[in-house]
Amino acid sequence: MHHPPDILSMASKRPIMHHELALLQEKEQQIPGSVQYVIKRYQKHPQWNVDDTGMMVYHYKKNDSRENYFELRFCMTGSSNYRSTETLDVLTFRFLTLHLLQFVKPAKSGSSVVNQILQFTHPSSFSKIVPLCSRIRMVLESLLNNTYKDSLENIYINAQTQMLLLYSLECMVGEKDVESFSCKFLANEADREKITKAREILLQHIGEPVTIKELSRKVAINECYLKKGFKEMFGTTIFDFYQSQRMEHARYLLYEKGLSVTDVSLILGYSSISHFSTAFKKHTGLKPCELLFHS
Repeated sequence: MHHPPDILSMASKRPIMHHELALLQEKEQQIPGSVQYVIKRYQKHPQWNVDDTGMMVYHYKKNDSRENYFELRFCMTGSSNYRSTETLDVLTFRFLTLHLLQFVKPAKSGSSVVNQILQFTHPSSFSKIVPLCSRIRMVLESLLNNTYKDSLENIYINAQTQMLLLYSLECMVGEKDVESFSCKFLANEADREKITKAREILLQHIGEPVTIKELSRKVAINECYLKKGFKEMFGTTIFDFYQSQRMEHARYLLYEKGLSVTDVSLILGYSSISHFSTAFKKHTGLKPCELLFHS
């Protein structure tokens, strides 16, 4: 079973706690015969460090076509102001299989990756980052800010989501292997899921440092593969990712929760305040006490 990473987790530079999410608006709707979409608008916290991110999810179940689905997921900040509050928008579009089939054009020789996806004949599930180019951003903006109602809104949403589908699939034109990893073992879906699981474990153990050896045992993958795979999938080393997450969480505890430097140091598992202070300054440019002063 393919378990794609949560788009908000992928976009955020530090774990966003459930209690931090202040939902401002939510809309879920099914366009008949086309696409089901969910749009959630959250109040963006000033301390959140979130990158605009897109993701394509192809889920394939060989023996049960009912489990097949294709989704586009997006996370965008600052797309609009809601009552003078900066927002964070999370959008999910799940395309119906019959809707996708209408776009398939018989290939003269072989079958392109795009055709395989639209027909659900690509043999393995995958998740792929979708770059948020200006065209995709423009479509997302129009979806978030349209003023159509009732049937006209359905027509408009249907048209715009087809443009999203076009621009997203364009990223794959010419690719023989949709995963296209330089680390060959990442072509194996099970190994990619192990790398993703390792990232989740790191986020769950912000205050309990986990060694690479322990992490590799927890997800049952070779240490070398874990390090190389993590760097390729997430663009950073395990150590740098973990340190970044810890320091962003420290910033939250200090700035938002008002905890003391001593308490935060203990929560994050540091053996001494000086070690914590040095690590914090390296990441933020400020000592913990200076951050408290600035707040």
